[in-house]
Amino acid sequence: MQHEIMAWIHQLGTLDFWQTLLDSFGDLGPVAPVTLAMVESIFPPLPLIAIVALNVAAHGGILGFVYSWIGVMLGGTIMFLFWRRIVKRFFWKLASRSAKLQKAECWVSRFDTASLFMLSVLPFTPSAFMHFAFGISDFDEKRYLITMLLGKGVMVAMMALFGQSLVSSMKNPFYLILAIIIWGGMYLASKRFCKKHEID
Repeated sequence: MQHEIMAWIHQLGTLDFWQTLLDSFGDLGPVAPVTLAMVESIFPPLPLIAIVALNVAAHGGILGFVYSWIGVMLGGTIMFLFWRRIVKRFFWKLASRSAKLQKAECWVSRFDTASLFMLSVLPFTPSAFMHFAFGISDFDEKRYLITMLLGKGVMVAMMALFGQSLVSSMKNPFYLILAIIIWGGMYLASKRFCKKHEID
């Protein structure tokens, strides 16, 4: 029984599972690609860069970008408001005793709007932790959501460019090199930023 549960959880973490599930709702138009991008914010093991690339391959560069951005924003907003409006409001007296939560609050206190924007732009930073840490903090709610909206827009645009380069590489190998350069640049920039701000 335990083995079956672990296998099911592992399946949830694969992109193929969600893509197959959402393909069954293909007649619903943008619902499938938006939901796929949104699920990543709720279930972090899904690779967002692969999700955006799939959306671009299926719907083209512009619509793939728009659907992915909407999904990322919906998922991020839901998770942030869950931590801010539910956990912080109703359970904070109990939860605030946790040393990890106190450390997360202290970590957020080092961020200004510019740093938050950079955190949102870089695709390999842990979004789930970001929503959690800022959600339980006293960081201004409206400022967080607007900054995340703009930062994630830039991030998804870079991912969409990566996905479009992969699609174009089927006709011209040059675009495969471009895709690798884009991916490598995003990865290195994310890792340097995470190291600077002590993000695991």
